[in-house]
Amino acid sequence: MRAVDIIMKKRDGHELSREELAFIVNGYVSSEIPEYQISSWLMAVFFRGMSFRETADLTDLMLRSGSVMNLSGLAGPFVDKHSTGGVGDKVSLVLAPIAAACGIKVPMMSGRALGHTGGTLDKLESIPGYTTRLDEASFREFIGRDGFAMTGQTDAIVPADKKLYSLRDVTGTVESVPLITASILSKKVAEGADALVFDVKSGPGAFMKTEEDAERLATSLVRTGQAMGKRIVGVITDMTEPLGDKVGNFLEVEESIDCLKGGGPADMMEVTYRLTSWMLVAGGVAKDIAQAETMCREAVSSGKAYELFLRNVRNQGGDAEKMQALYGNWRSRYSRELKAPRTGYVASIDAYKIGLAGVYLGVGRDRTTDPVQPDVGFIFKARKGAKVGEGDLVATVYGKDDASLDAAWPLISGSLTVSDNKPVTSPLIIKEITAL
Repeated sequence: MRAVDIIMKKRDGHELSREELAFIVNGYVSSEIPEYQISSWLMAVFFRGMSFRETADLTDLMLRSGSVMNLSGLAGPFVDKHSTGGVGDKVSLVLAPIAAACGIKVPMMSGRALGHTGGTLDKLESIPGYTTRLDEASFREFIGRDGFAMTGQTDAIVPADKKLYSLRDVTGTVESVPLITASILSKKVAEGADALVFDVKSGPGAFMKTEEDAERLATSLVRTGQAMGKRIVGVITDMTEPLGDKVGNFLEVEESIDCLKGGGPADMMEVTYRLTSWMLVAGGVAKDIAQAETMCREAVSSGKAYELFLRNVRNQGGDAEKMQALYGNWRSRYSRELKAPRTGYVASIDAYKIGLAGVYLGVGRDRTTDPVQPDVGFIFKARKGAKVGEGDLVATVYGKDDASLDAAWPLISGSLTVSDNKPVTSPLIIKEITAL
């Protein structure tokens, strides 16, 4: 078998066998196939696509390229959620303890900020002392005892994905739906989940800019996961505006605390309750969405979800008391105010521009090696649909220094649109695709 023959076969639009895909994946991981040939294969996949069978085989082969979390001996059900990335999306911090409080085990493997989107690991690590580098024994212990744990991908987990993603990033093939699907699912299955709920973001602040593209990805995730024997739900949600009132690392921890205490912003709670409810249904602890949402709300109102959040902070080395003391107080000394340029209604706040501005401020990173700052970001005082007068405060913006605020300000001021008429409200939950 030769790599060039496989490249030509895919280039000509034919379906590859599992053996051919294994030759490509294993050859690349072992460095027996050079990058220039893998680059050609990636581009062929980008233009010709893959069947759901091919995508499932590729996902499984990538999964088997490294270690898989061993959760045997622990009582399930094991269900996780994955977001394709957004601005102000701190849902994982709130969802995991709510799901655990309702009887779901959540083995959550998350990522870091890259580009304009935030990273769950960066938000968690803004909590003093919190570590997301868990060995398998600790991961198992925390899940078994408290229902969830939060970790990052190790070098042993899906090494094929690490190599392929780096190459996709520099060959213009990141947006390929089959390759995205295999990348996401291989990591999620490796963490030991029996069922998965995917939050596929759609809109300017998402990687999938249109509903059509978001639906293509959601359908691919659901059908490929189903082919691998998993129970899967894909929820397409709107990412036109930032989610919640706060964007930043510790700022989003603060808002997560608000949510777990029952006082979070309405948009955050709507998305969180919906995704968590689907986790309960997929895990078999609720018969339908209505029952599941009632259980989620009770987990918050009883204080059980917040208590599990605090226990997780302590489990993973965090100082829960210091975190609570910093709440409302930890802000960069460099700040500016975004004010309404005229009287009217806030018509939109562009999530993509806010996300890009956050990279300048220190919220996110251009490269995986860039540091992020815990005390920078945005606190919005007016959101879409709010009535404002000229000069009214729309947001307070915190940067790592004055230069970062100067660099970010054209994006920040350009993100705000004020109009004479109150804008029409768009639904946050756009579409749901299930394979249960």
